Amino acid sequence: MPAPICTKLDALSVSRVPFGALGCPRALWSKIELDTASNLVWPALGRKGRKFPRGDNLGKSEKVSRERAHRSRGFAGQVGVCCPGLQHMEPGSPGGLDPQLSRTLLLLLLSTASAQEVAPNRAACVVSHAVNGSSVSCHPPAQIPRRFPADTVFLVVEFFNLTRLPDDTLRGLARLQELHLSSNQLESLSPNFLLPAPLLQVLDLTRNRLARLPRGLFQASGALHTLVLKQNQLEALEPSWLLGLKALRHLDLSENRLQTLPPGLLANVTSLRILDLSNNQLKALPPDLLKGPLRLERLHLEGNRLQVLGEGLLAPQPDLRYLFLNDNKLATVAAGALRGLRQLDFLDLSNNLLTGTPKGLWTSLGQPARDMKDGFDISGNPWICDGNLEDLYGWLVANKDKMFSRNATRCAGPEAWKGQTLLVAAESH
Repeated sequence: MPAPICTKLDALSVSRVPFGALGCPRALWSKIELDTASNLVWPALGRKGRKFPRGDNLGKSEKVSRERAHRSRGFAGQVGVCCPGLQHMEPGSPGGLDPQLSRTLLLLLLSTASAQEVAPNRAACVVSHAVNGSSVSCHPPAQIPRRFPADTVFLVVEFFNLTRLPDDTLRGLARLQELHLSSNQLESLSPNFLLPAPLLQVLDLTRNRLARLPRGLFQASGALHTLVLKQNQLEALEPSWLLGLKALRHLDLSENRLQTLPPGLLANVTSLRILDLSNNQLKALPPDLLKGPLRLERLHLEGNRLQVLGEGLLAPQPDLRYLFLNDNKLATVAAGALRGLRQLDFLDLSNNLLTGTPKGLWTSLGQPARDMKDGFDISGNPWICDGNLEDLYGWLVANKDKMFSRNATRCAGPEAWKGQTLLVAAESH
């Protein structure tokens, strides 16, 4: 059977489109799927941007533009829309439509339907009803209702500059799966705030003013798999704050004010796959930081003040695939720091203070069995291109096709090599 046309749109756009607008009656819409499992991190490398090393050497500007493009697509609010009334057919088959064209037509129809819609009541939240529950989006100047529909599964309350929410805001929302409270001014939450929503899977608190979390906030949040605390005012964390998050897979603590992390922070977060601590003020990390998660895949530590990458930090995570250490103050990397990372696909050490690396650091990376398919970036370091880099030289020549920013990866010394690219120095040795 041909597959229904599906596309991914911003949740707010979809919420404004009547279900019958495409000649696809409500009964035929298979679902409006709140795609929290895969599309919150878009695409494979998510909002940090995907890097593609090529023979023509992808430059820094293009890399940055792609990162911005991925960020602009957003973290949350992506939904999948499937309508069996419009079918994909195999390309080239009689009457068949190219899948990309099909999606384009669907987007055009959605846009047209939205334009034909009656002007919305700006004093009310936008409510969309579907078989699996209601989606509610509240943005100023709408008035936040005292109660939401009991079948609400997706709730957005953003840009209201709220400093606090009533303790019973979620009362009666036992089916709630996603809650987005970004871009307010929330300073605190009640320990019982999430109790009425035991099925909650995604909580987005981006861009608030939270300086701490209450103990017990997640006591009934066993289903929560995505927690975003980006751009708050957290200066310290306590392991007790994360108790109860046995299903947590994505934890985003980026762009806070963290200077230190306590030992045992992630001890009970065994399902974690993505940890984002980027753009804080961390100078060092506790050696046991990663001993809690069992199969971490992505680790974002960029934009901190880290000076040393020690032997044991990454050792508990042999399945790590993406490692971001760029834009720190790393001057020392232990010889065994990357040992055992059998699955590593991408490494970013750019914009640090590395003048050299110890022998053996690169031995396990880029081997035929695991070729770092997404590449590496070691640009923006003051490399001293002498005999002490022999180990790196050999590895660099063997893996140059996966190298980013070749023209920005240059020797700072000695004088004879100053200004030359590191790759030229490597090939000359």
